[in-house]
Amino acid sequence: MDRIAIVGGAQLQGEIPISGAKNSAIKLMAASILTDQPLRLTNMPRLADTKFLGRLLQQFGIEVTESDGPDGQETLFHAKEISSTFAPYDLVRQMRASFNVLGPLLARTGHAKVSLPGGCTIGARPVDLHIEALARLGAQMEMSEGYVSALAPNGLKGAEIEFPFVSVGATEHTLLAAVMAEGTTVLKNAAREPEIGDLARCLIAMGAKIEGLDTDTLVIDGVTSLHGADWSVIPDRIEMGSYAVAAAMAGGEVRITKARPELIQALTDKMMEAGVDIEPTSDGVIVRRDPARRLKAVNVTTEVYPGFATDLQAQFMALMTLAEGESLIHENIFENRFMHAPELGRLGAEIHVHAGEARVVGVEVLTAAQVMATDLRASISLVIAGLAAEGETSVGRVYHLDRGFERMEEKLSACGARVRRIKGDGDGR
Repeated sequence: MDRIAIVGGAQLQGEIPISGAKNSAIKLMAASILTDQPLRLTNMPRLADTKFLGRLLQQFGIEVTESDGPDGQETLFHAKEISSTFAPYDLVRQMRASFNVLGPLLARTGHAKVSLPGGCTIGARPVDLHIEALARLGAQMEMSEGYVSALAPNGLKGAEIEFPFVSVGATEHTLLAAVMAEGTTVLKNAAREPEIGDLARCLIAMGAKIEGLDTDTLVIDGVTSLHGADWSVIPDRIEMGSYAVAAAMAGGEVRITKARPELIQALTDKMMEAGVDIEPTSDGVIVRRDPARRLKAVNVTTEVYPGFATDLQAQFMALMTLAEGESLIHENIFENRFMHAPELGRLGAEIHVHAGEARVVGVEVLTAAQVMATDLRASISLVIAGLAAEGETSVGRVYHLDRGFERMEEKLSACGARVRRIKGDGDGR
């Protein structure tokens, strides 16, 4: 396995452009199943996750063509015919979000067999809500031997669905199915993440009828068919937030471009409270910090959007390891998302975890060590910590990193970071 090596101590100076949002792109890709006309997605990130889903779409007979167009990286999806509605375990297990092809396949063809996605290192994240919502839309669901077989021979029917708790995945999945269900579907207690708004607006561009965008109640009037469209993927707010934290950790001045700073307001508010200088620009932010001035410890609690994103919790924890005082980090979204804490401890951080709370006692310095990534967000938190640690930090299992960060080494190196990828075997330990 590859490793990432970071020699700490270099301040960052320069510009980092933000790629298209992974969490939006993969749901937009699933939307291509719904039409026999081409869907052209621009500002497309080239990531392990988008490649995984692209292979699955090709399994269904969908043409997937990557290119560099006038608007940058783009991918054309053409589901002229669906030749298969079977999603095997070997493909679905590589990325949980690929389970979301079930709804669009049902809406388009009336039948599908999709593998359950399996477990996850940061929590159970069951798909019960997805299955229950599709059943409410009239699908006949049967689970056997790790697969969900679904039938809707007379098409899906609109229904009123109230989610028992906010679920991004279930909201997106139900939306993808409901746009072609007969009648009206009302989704209550729906998630409001920007990626859901991006998906809804793309579906509208394809001919869907959706009201209540960016609220917790979505009203969908089903249509009989959708057409092709051109759509630009929104900037990745998690990548934007991660590089903002990286700039604050290393010190210096970084201009983050091709971004929408309003999408990470909860993070930047906390960063400024900690003593980081953040200046909005026309297409992003400038992050400044004098490393001679120590940060102040602040508390955070993860919440559903527009609250502090759970996907930025690990990164912010890395920042707080060098802050003066103690910070409390409450994780309310996933029950097992502090696995990066012991690895940060290997760098000299003082972190005490109890249930869903982590107490971070700031230290004067971090010291390089070999560490291991346990998930996508944990991996970038370790890279961020390595930027400030004395010596050379080695981060193993960076295949997690490749799932969500495009050209990470290139972007950081362009700003003066001493970071490189080392090809080879082993887990980095």
